[in-house]
Amino acid sequence: MKPDLISNDSQLDSSGKLIHLLGLKGLPKKQIENILDVASGLLDNQGNLKKSKTLDDMSVANLFFEPSTRTRNTFEIAAKRSSAKTINVDLANSATKKNETLTDTMQTLKAMQIDMFVIRHKKNGLPHYVAKNIEGVAIINAGDGINAHPTQALLDMLTIRQHKGSFENLSVAIVGDIRHSRVARSGINALKTLGTKDIRLIAPAYLHYKETTSPELERFDNLNKGIKDVDVIMSLRLQKERMVAADIPNEKNYFDNYGITDKTLELAKPDAIVMHPGPVNRGIEIDSSVADGPQSVILKQVTNGIAIRMATMQILAQSI
Repeated sequence: MKPDLISNDSQLDSSGKLIHLLGLKGLPKKQIENILDVASGLLDNQGNLKKSKTLDDMSVANLFFEPSTRTRNTFEIAAKRSSAKTINVDLANSATKKNETLTDTMQTLKAMQIDMFVIRHKKNGLPHYVAKNIEGVAIINAGDGINAHPTQALLDMLTIRQHKGSFENLSVAIVGDIRHSRVARSGINALKTLGTKDIRLIAPAYLHYKETTSPELERFDNLNKGIKDVDVIMSLRLQKERMVAADIPNEKNYFDNYGITDKTLELAKPDAIVMHPGPVNRGIEIDSSVADGPQSVILKQVTNGIAIRMATMQILAQSI
């Protein structure tokens, strides 16, 4: 299913309370700000994570049908720091390999008294399907196809807010493989909802955003023009696993034209921050001198990811 056709309506109950986190498109500003506020409260003044007893006696199952290191591990850490019991389902050896349907697998896990499912899947809209067909369990979308990655966008918003305060007057550049990026789609939705009016999408034509544009979005195929005087640079990973062979760019040419280097960074504002969702392909998407430099907040994003995922679980726990 195309991302534009996927509805997030089922993540709110009839009173507007968040019962699942499926995507940020259409999620009210107050809901996004509430998650950011709760996450901020889980960090001390030095930016270190606190622990919580909020999910004591609750169980969280991680179901990752696609490879993941950062997202899966930070969800597990987030659950444990909130005192939940966690189970990482071994999908490679699960009953799905014996032709058990996904719905039956989910119903079986629910019968094991699981309270939350954290789901990553290559199919657009799969977490939404589960949310509509399995009652009594909170669903968190950890990335579905090219559609959405809401907790990644939320941790990005938290990082931006920590460094820039508000969103209304920011210029944000999103650079790279926008076409295949669920991170970009969720980030664009979050920025628009939070009031950012200048969102610049920078990519070669074959990797550009295909959905309907809006007044906040401006497309560039030239990095130097697009990055001029921006406050935030969000570099994206090349999603080679989602490309046909003919679309995979020459890495050297790509870096020469779209890689974030010290030279291109000079075109942004002096206090611009540099972000990347990881894993970072050094020398392809971003130069090591930038990724490890003083304007990089990449490692801060990782810590904030745990806080955001703790906050999301704790908010959803109130509806179970």
